[in-house]
Amino acid sequence: MLQNNIEMDLKMRLIESGLTQTEVAEKVGVSLAYVNRITKGREQIVNKTFVKMMDELGYDVELTYKKKVAE
Repeated sequence: MLQNNIEMDLKMRLIESGLTQTEVAEKVGVSLAYVNRITKGREQIVNKTFVKMMDELGYDVELTYKKKVAE
């Protein structure tokens, strides 16, 4: 099972960064519509088959996020 709420995590990181979905889409090189689908949970960004395999092997999947340190 995937432990994260990726959509909520992304929304919170957007708020923390002060960036809009449009700005992030432009920086990443994807459409605003794609970013919007991710934040609304309509687009799967974690492979379901991978999560099912790990579940079958007795593992939960949990993503961690670590803020980059400026060099």
